[in-house]
Amino acid sequence: MLVRKAFKFRLKTNSVQKQQFQQYGGQARFIWNKCLALNLNRLKQGHRILRYQELDFWSKIWKSSEEYDFLKLCPSQVLQQKLMDLDRAWMDAFDVNQPNKRLPRFKKKGGRDSFRFPQGFKIFGHQIYLPKLGWFRFRQSQPIVGLVKNVTVSQKSGEWYVSIQTEYEIVSQYHPKSSAVGVDLGIACFATLSTGEFFQGPQSFRVHEARLGKAQRQLSHRKKRSKNWYKQKKKVQKLHNRIANIRSDYLHKLSTYLSKNHALIVLEDLKIKNMSASAKGTQESPGVHVKAKSGLNKSILDQGWHEFRRQLNYKQAWRQGEVLFVDPKFTSQTCPSCGKVDKENRRSQSEFCCTQCGYQANADHVGAINVLRAGHARLACSAAQAAEFASANLTPVRECLQEPLAASG
Repeated sequence: MLVRKAFKFRLKTNSVQKQQFQQYGGQARFIWNKCLALNLNRLKQGHRILRYQELDFWSKIWKSSEEYDFLKLCPSQVLQQKLMDLDRAWMDAFDVNQPNKRLPRFKKKGGRDSFRFPQGFKIFGHQIYLPKLGWFRFRQSQPIVGLVKNVTVSQKSGEWYVSIQTEYEIVSQYHPKSSAVGVDLGIACFATLSTGEFFQGPQSFRVHEARLGKAQRQLSHRKKRSKNWYKQKKKVQKLHNRIANIRSDYLHKLSTYLSKNHALIVLEDLKIKNMSASAKGTQESPGVHVKAKSGLNKSILDQGWHEFRRQLNYKQAWRQGEVLFVDPKFTSQTCPSCGKVDKENRRSQSEFCCTQCGYQANADHVGAINVLRAGHARLACSAAQAAEFASANLTPVRECLQEPLAASG
């Protein structure tokens, strides 16, 4: 199986180099916004949108004009890659198979600027050469595996990063392990496994919530667009970045651990959007326990369940494993010993005691066991349906094969 993987490292840059990066990022952002505005205007007038080849033609005309001659300072391939991204965004917007369709949006100055080099770069040890920019050192935290396809430079919270995309072949056809595990996701305990292992989440937002709130209040008291406002804004961005990095680091470590040690991972198919919906209600019918629900929503979103699912999906695909999602109903109320389903079985957040047979265990562990059993049941049903479908489809074939034999006899 052919796999594409990105290795992201932080660049070691000085003030002059950062200014060069900002210049390239600004020119790429300008060409995106100008072409986006051009296509949006054409849509309003009832015309078809311009595709990549046509937009590239117009970008060359703009570069030769006096008004937009600053685009000459940026390599052509950087602008072309940004136009390809815009073309792909338009195609996704009109793709009926895309679940979250929306029109491309304008990029703001000071956001997450980025630009990509498909060729002309060189990598030697802890250094990388970028066309027209020169050599840069980066913090290489892991070896780069595979054939390098392209390089993307991006900004986040005042720091610049390089993402090196590679391509390599996975020759293994089977997962190195043969075990299966059920995972119960929660708030007090991030993940509980059917094997009895417990993983406490970092609660990164809750840990930094007071500092973040103080920094945001100080930002609101600054005069907008002033020097002090930009300084304080940078502090808020760094705090947000730290919270996201702590969460991402924990999710990557846990998902890698599970993917390496289990061929089948079964999770609850949680509807996170519904679980974290606001309880405010409307003016006619206001909600109840709004403050408590708001705190619960913060805790739910702080866990990063959706990102955890996404990481498990592609990491299991790399190792030829599988991830199953089952219905979460009654997983923490069903006794794994006698099968009794009763809401009274779960006495508290962590205590489970069956009202019928008296079985006692940790409630999250019981949920993980039931999740794994539901995954096995789903696999068994899928196998039975596949066998039934195969036998039904083979029956006409057998009859067709028997008819010539009877005629020849």
